[in-house]
Amino acid sequence: MTQHVFQTEVNQLLHLIIHSLYSHKEIFLRELISNASDALDKLKYLTLTEDNFKKLSFDPRIDIAFEEGDNPTLTISDNGIGMNKQDLIDNLGTIARSGTKNFIDAFTGDEKKDSNLIGQFGVGFYSCYMIADNVTVISKKAGEDEAFQWTSDGKSGFDIKKAERESFGTTIKLELNDNGKEYANKWQIEKIVKKYSNHIPFSIFLTFEETKYEGKEGDKKEIKEEKTEKINSASAFWQRSKNEIKIKEYNDFYKSFSGDYEDPLMHIHTQAEGTLEYSTLFYIPSKASVDLFYAEYQSGVKLYVDRVFITEDDKELLPGYLRFVKGVIDSSDLPLNVSREILQQNRVLAKIKSNSVKKIISELKTLTKKDKKYIAFWEQFGRPIKEGIYQDFENKEDLLELVRFKSTKVDGYTSFADYISRLEVDQKHIYFITGAKESTLRNSPLLELYKKKGLEVLILDDEIDEIVFPAIQKYKDNELKSVNRSDSAEDLKSDEDKDDEKAIEPLIKKINSVLKGKVKAVKASTRLSDSPSCIVADSNDPTAQMQEMLKAMGQTTMGEEIKPILEINPNHPIVKKMSSMKMGKAFDEVAELLFEQALLLEGVKLDNPAEFVNRLNSVLKKSL
Repeated sequence: MTQHVFQTEVNQLLHLIIHSLYSHKEIFLRELISNASDALDKLKYLTLTEDNFKKLSFDPRIDIAFEEGDNPTLTISDNGIGMNKQDLIDNLGTIARSGTKNFIDAFTGDEKKDSNLIGQFGVGFYSCYMIADNVTVISKKAGEDEAFQWTSDGKSGFDIKKAERESFGTTIKLELNDNGKEYANKWQIEKIVKKYSNHIPFSIFLTFEETKYEGKEGDKKEIKEEKTEKINSASAFWQRSKNEIKIKEYNDFYKSFSGDYEDPLMHIHTQAEGTLEYSTLFYIPSKASVDLFYAEYQSGVKLYVDRVFITEDDKELLPGYLRFVKGVIDSSDLPLNVSREILQQNRVLAKIKSNSVKKIISELKTLTKKDKKYIAFWEQFGRPIKEGIYQDFENKEDLLELVRFKSTKVDGYTSFADYISRLEVDQKHIYFITGAKESTLRNSPLLELYKKKGLEVLILDDEIDEIVFPAIQKYKDNELKSVNRSDSAEDLKSDEDKDDEKAIEPLIKKINSVLKGKVKAVKASTRLSDSPSCIVADSNDPTAQMQEMLKAMGQTTMGEEIKPILEINPNHPIVKKMSSMKMGKAFDEVAELLFEQALLLEGVKLDNPAEFVNRLNSVLKKSL
């Protein structure tokens, strides 16, 4: 017997699961059945593709048995791929994938949410320690002669020794504790299997003892008989006719493979026939998974070939911006023995992928007609959809119909189409403003002109908007214009504005000399009515927020700091008084303050706050 110590992260994991999820402890059976199903999938694939395994006698199944009494036990067996000694160490004693560390980091303390995380991060085996004091795993890998036994109490570590097992596969025996003894019960096991695992594509059999009474009244004898019954439907759910499936069945199937407790927002079931035959069943979850924005997110779509499981790790099955979609793709037109590289180049799969993307987008467009339900979707998955606008040129126009915005004219959300329906007479452009906070943007001096003229401006307060929206040059016949840029108000200038610009040219030269090196230029503004100044970006430069994002990512903009343009309001009292001031310390302080307050209003951090405060105090002192 070889003794091993659990890896540190496994100890953390066990502690979290045992002490945090006790009211959702039934998920242990869901996870163990899911693992058994994966093992059967792997061996089924090998028996169809590898010569060494094709002659193997293989009738895939999962068996469950239990013993009641003072020392209750629960046993789950499968005849899947099995594990050798190293597999047992890698899979049950150490962290074999980064997902487990991410699971620990993502733990929230909310039992319902965290019970969902278990399935998402593939750490489900350890959930059995919520209901068992000791766990024994006996496994024999297909194609190998030796079997091994793994034993642990889930505390100090685990032991491994050689064992006996007639055939390949894995048996897990749980010695149930007081929290788990209720699961040594036929009714409880059937209820959990129906709830979570009814549509596992392999038969699950339950062996139990049935008590019968024989004989005449008064002389009846108790006879105990061992029976084995199939307790799940074991069908390829997605192959069933859509007409015969009820919404509850769709939802139950989703929960069985996703690990999610909540019903999905919607499902999209397609059964294509003709030159290309395939079935797809996609789900949009109600809530975003915690790994949605991880670089190493877990793909939610499984690929089958003629109901044979191929992979669930291929992120090429759907584009990255649809990574929130979960479900199944099944086609009989794909080869069984395919590598990831072959999949990426396969024309059949490429066509299925293209059709699937169009179908998902089409169904989401239909969902937009149900305003409340669509907004619920948008608040969870709006950012990935925006990524699609940037990444998916083929479907860009359709994706634009899905985007929702906040606006200066309406409460809640609006769309491009709704914006167009509210255009003012002679308005040619769709105006938008980008920045870090909605409240800051709504009060930005940059909006003063547009409010005065009754022009609607879209409020874009998501970081990704800075990347996505410059790539959207127009929606239908209307060009998009960023009010953060210096040229956005050119078409709104009046002759009076042009006269004002000329009148303050001497003042602009003086302010330019004070702020030399800090600004790209100083200009008269046509956009300001109440504020004395604002900053904007030159038409080809990144905005202030984009520069902050680049700094946060450790990137510089072409090696040289890009400076903003300062715009001043010719009709503001401060600017008018400055026109009559002589160059000197007082003038310099006011010029600097005009620039610094404009920076602050755009949410930009000042390089030297202390100098700003000193200047402000100096001006205040003179005014008192």
